[in-house]
Amino acid sequence: MTSRAVEASRAVLKSIDLAAGYDPEQTRLMEERCILVDEEDRALGAADKKTCHLMENINKGLLHRAFSAFVFRPSDGKLLLQQRATEKITFPDMWTNTCCSHPLDDFEEEKVEKDQLGVRVAASRKLEHELGIPKSQTPIDEFQYLTRIHYLAPSDGLWGEHEVDYILFLTADVSVTPNLNEIRDYKYVDKAELQAMFEDPSNSFTPWFKLIARDFLFGWWDELLARRDSQGRVHAKSLAGLVDGSKVVKMV
Repeated sequence: MTSRAVEASRAVLKSIDLAAGYDPEQTRLMEERCILVDEEDRALGAADKKTCHLMENINKGLLHRAFSAFVFRPSDGKLLLQQRATEKITFPDMWTNTCCSHPLDDFEEEKVEKDQLGVRVAASRKLEHELGIPKSQTPIDEFQYLTRIHYLAPSDGLWGEHEVDYILFLTADVSVTPNLNEIRDYKYVDKAELQAMFEDPSNSFTPWFKLIARDFLFGWWDELLARRDSQGRVHAKSLAGLVDGSKVVKMV
């Protein structure tokens, strides 16, 4: 039986005119092409971000590849968070992990699946684009891949997410120069501070970040801290082998 994601990738899909009512730069970025996948993360083709994020298409089963990067400070193991800009078309003003975006069909290197090379390259690119972190501070071989999750989340009725999301950890001392069209705020937090943020009703969070935190983040964070080196520094690569990342974890 053909999967819904495969059927959706072959269907006539809904589009929309973003000329009015949205930020011009965010509108331009919606023309970038995401990698369409099936429920097992097999590549099916490509479609622009606008098409991929319309709930009308998501409800048909359209699914694309993404990543969620978590950058920890080596000296104290604190996690870098960002608050998405008001200008964002999907999930504006919400707190989330360090960087969450997509490998693009527009770049050949970002389509490479072996050793998750494509998503690592995309993560380094987007950390520079969103937070101004130089690529020299986020070498692609220092990202530790943990697993992939398949989730679906509406945003505002018109827009939403339906992704196979690669979770990447990185430990690095980074210089942040925020792109204010992408993020409105950022901060480092420890586990207790993040938990307090979750308990504060004045904060809102992206759905993928809430899912990852609920099911995975805090346990993996404990392991990261428990595996400090002799100088007390944490290393994402110490988590190699912690998780069987060979299968897509379904959260839908």
